[in-house]
Amino acid sequence: MDNNKIKKSLKYSIIDGAFSSSMIGFGESFFVAFALFLKANNVQVGLISSLPQALGSLLQLLSNRLIKLFQSRKNLVSIAALFQGLMYVPIALVFFSGQLKIYHLIFFLCLYWMFGMILSPAWNSWMGDLTDEKERGSYFGRRNKITGFASFASFMVAGYILKMFAGGELSQYVGFAGIFLLALVSRLISFTFLRKKYEPVFEITKEAEFSFNDFIKQARFSNFGLLVIYLCIMNFSVYLAAPFFTPYMLNDLKFDYLTFTIVIGTAIIIKPFTMPAWGKASDRFGTKKILSLTGFLMPLVPLLWLFSPNVFYLIIIQIYSGFIWGGFEISSLSFIFDTTTSQKRATCVAYYNVINGFAMLLGAIIGGLLVRYNDVFWSHYLLVFLISFILRMTTSFIFIPKIKEVRPVEFIPYPKLFLKIISTMPTSGLIYHLIPFKKSKNER
Repeated sequence: MDNNKIKKSLKYSIIDGAFSSSMIGFGESFFVAFALFLKANNVQVGLISSLPQALGSLLQLLSNRLIKLFQSRKNLVSIAALFQGLMYVPIALVFFSGQLKIYHLIFFLCLYWMFGMILSPAWNSWMGDLTDEKERGSYFGRRNKITGFASFASFMVAGYILKMFAGGELSQYVGFAGIFLLALVSRLISFTFLRKKYEPVFEITKEAEFSFNDFIKQARFSNFGLLVIYLCIMNFSVYLAAPFFTPYMLNDLKFDYLTFTIVIGTAIIIKPFTMPAWGKASDRFGTKKILSLTGFLMPLVPLLWLFSPNVFYLIIIQIYSGFIWGGFEISSLSFIFDTTTSQKRATCVAYYNVINGFAMLLGAIIGGLLVRYNDVFWSHYLLVFLISFILRMTTSFIFIPKIKEVRPVEFIPYPKLFLKIISTMPTSGLIYHLIPFKKSKNER
């Protein structure tokens, strides 16, 4: 492989990721808020948060066929990304659909997620070939820091725009249309840099062809299979509550769009600055170690939301959430790369996403029904937060001991690892750390 092309492609991937994340910050992050603006109920909110992803995940069963059809992973990823971005046009226009606007919104969000998720297995396979296994944690930590900042910046700008247009119904709609336009432009720039990236030679062999049924039957006997079971049950538990933090803040707590944006944005900005430290620790001490530590700390997040609706308290909770989720996400991604081969990765990721999509859908539907019919707390949303905590913690207790590290790593006790992560968090020179082309020692 051409090392110079690979280095350039990894830099282009950071830029692509930054604009892709800007699309999410401007658009995707406000889909639920837009649905609430269109008068969606709680069950519809649950569907909007999960059904499109579940349907999108089904198409991933065709991942290898699509790669063959488009003749390369690069073509599939870039074309799917382009059409995903174009969906912001009909999404914005559903406002004019009368009584059917919510159903039209769900339909176009399904298309949005279908295009977005079609590219996932091919992208993971492609990036797995471009990154060195010994430095993946560090690279994705650095990449995620840049993309996370882009997501935060765009999210805050979008929240400010909505605040500025928080007048009558038409004025609010103009605000949503404006941020969706910015999301489309961001994806078009992302598409440009996807096309610039180099794709190493890749051929789908018979080794990569195995059925979904075979994967299900063997899942509990393999490291990757156990990881899939763990993450899917965890995401079921997460999505019992995840779709309802937004309506809880906007409906029950009566936050305006700017306050809502600040609370949510806190986790978004904290997470990327923690990821380089989590990534380096993952490379050195193992992905299992980081997954274990964060897997027991992350379930506390929904529980902490029960104790106070105070904005400053919630911001502190979001700081904790961003910190822990940064480690959980980087270790989960690294573990997927560690436990799959280049030839099988696209298929494995596709099968994982199919199961995961329906786990999230089931969680969101049950969460929506619990929100609609429970009268336990003064707010209907708090019960699903509590149940989500219990199920998340139970899932980690059952499955984390079953997952094994797959490569030689240094041993470190969990308390010392946690303190080490804290001590290496960036406290100064943040602008310098945001420079995407800053080289590591191994790149010099």
